[in-house]
Amino acid sequence: MKEKTTHLKFFGIGKILPFLKKVRGMILCMVGLGLVSSGVDIILPMFQRYALNHFIGEKTFDTIVIFIVLYVLTLLIAAVVNYISCAQATIVEMRVSRELRQRGFDHLQTLSFSYFNQNSVGYIHARLMSDTARIGTLVSWSLIDCVWRISYLVGAIGMMLYLNARLALMVLTVLPLLVVLFALFQKKLITVNREIREINAKITGNFNEGITGAKTIKSLAVEQEMEDRFCAETANMRAATVRASRLRGLFAGTMTFASSVALAIVLWKGGYIAQEEIGTFSVFMSYAQGMMEPLRWLVDVASDLITTQVNIERFTNLLAVRSDVEDSPEVVAKYGDSFHPIKENWEPIKGDIEFRDVTFRYPDGEENVLEHFSLKIPFGTHLAIVGETGAGKSTLVNLVCRFYEPTEGKVLIDGADARDRSQLWLHSSIGYVLQTPHLFSGTVRENLLMGNPEATEEQLWDALRVISAEEMVKRLEKGLDTDVGEGGDLLSTGEKQLISFARAVLADPKILILDEATASVDTLTEAKIQAAMESITQGRTSLMIAHRLSTVRNADVILVVKDGKIVEQGNHKELLRKKGYYHALYTRQYEDEATARILS
Repeated sequence: MKEKTTHLKFFGIGKILPFLKKVRGMILCMVGLGLVSSGVDIILPMFQRYALNHFIGEKTFDTIVIFIVLYVLTLLIAAVVNYISCAQATIVEMRVSRELRQRGFDHLQTLSFSYFNQNSVGYIHARLMSDTARIGTLVSWSLIDCVWRISYLVGAIGMMLYLNARLALMVLTVLPLLVVLFALFQKKLITVNREIREINAKITGNFNEGITGAKTIKSLAVEQEMEDRFCAETANMRAATVRASRLRGLFAGTMTFASSVALAIVLWKGGYIAQEEIGTFSVFMSYAQGMMEPLRWLVDVASDLITTQVNIERFTNLLAVRSDVEDSPEVVAKYGDSFHPIKENWEPIKGDIEFRDVTFRYPDGEENVLEHFSLKIPFGTHLAIVGETGAGKSTLVNLVCRFYEPTEGKVLIDGADARDRSQLWLHSSIGYVLQTPHLFSGTVRENLLMGNPEATEEQLWDALRVISAEEMVKRLEKGLDTDVGEGGDLLSTGEKQLISFARAVLADPKILILDEATASVDTLTEAKIQAAMESITQGRTSLMIAHRLSTVRNADVILVVKDGKIVEQGNHKELLRKKGYYHALYTRQYEDEATARILS
């Protein structure tokens, strides 16, 4: 991409050329139609010249029929060309916007968690929606306008030079002034428009937080604080927009003044021409006035181009972001990527996991979370990771899932470095139940089928039955066909958790990750899930992140995490006998639960 576009830096247009390949033919058609349309508009004043000189000046109507026929035919051509041009521009705008959004969305799917941790939803949404929309407008309506107006300017100048070179050159003396004015204002307008786009992204983010966090805002009674934040951002937007409008107004005023000088020259010198040929004077007046509109348009489009340059920069910068976790070219060639997998080359996953001398530090961290850590997790092992909130329990799981990669050392899956296989190969064999469950818009059935698109009705109910969710789904208004709402918001947190649990079980993964999987369900349901845990974890390697230690008693291995470090490991009985940190945690939780039962 770079080698084809680095020489095309004007307004960043070169950066988006690779996305226009599918509409290249339509764009060329638009350019051709624009040239025809401007040609028609250049010819029309010549009809006026002929009519004034011949019908009025010579006082004869011998060619009136031919004149009318040609004139009407020219107008019909203009109408047809303009209709087709508008239709083509609309199609190009929609296709380019769709292509950009598809490429941007696909690219987001390849980025690691760190990118989403550092950028808000509103920030990303602005790049994928508003920025792409402006780029789509640029390569459609702005392009066709540009072709028409510039070709009209060139054609009008050519005709004026042909009719009266001396007067035409006097009119053209204003053009260098326009170029100088444009150069002076461009840099300032780019700066202020870039600032506007950044503020707009923040406002979009505030909108998103205000909507998605509505319950939290009301429960905390922080409506006034949210309003103050929003008002502060909109005040910044107003100040930046006013500043940009003043610059644009000053730019437009000076450009309009300069273009008006051209018309004044025609009026001043036009009297001498009118004495000789009134038709030529009329043509010059038409061209001089006609040039005013393209010149005014150039003022507006120059500002729009400067604004769109910021949109192009923001969008291409998004595409330039590289993931912290990437498959090597050799791996992609053999196993494919997330969108084009080569499944026939995928080795079957058994579920053996090994940490071999792993040192890990988060991309934005300064201290190592793991140092020279080694651990073998044979297939079928039930591993639990426990510790207080914020202790760093998710680090090992993130490494197993290859959401992050070791700073040093290796994570082996079935004896092979995970980096020697594709991410999709690994993720396709992992079932993950999050502490905060997420469902997609649609029905319960559609969410379950994401775990296994080919599952039968019986398999869906079997998965629900295993995790004690069958009765819960039957109580819903439409059962499996009940709409869950955006993010599952029409269901309770516990109901969402059970469905996400069933979805993971339905996928029949070789590696099952349970991240506080029972934290959002009631005590009775939790007890049922715990009773079914043996069958759920049978035939697969399971890693459970747990805060309630009562849920990990039967784990084969328990890793105890404190301050981001693994301080103890062993099974439940071994760790209690050590009377170390795990013993202290377990005793404290047991006392707290016992006290709660007595008080209740």
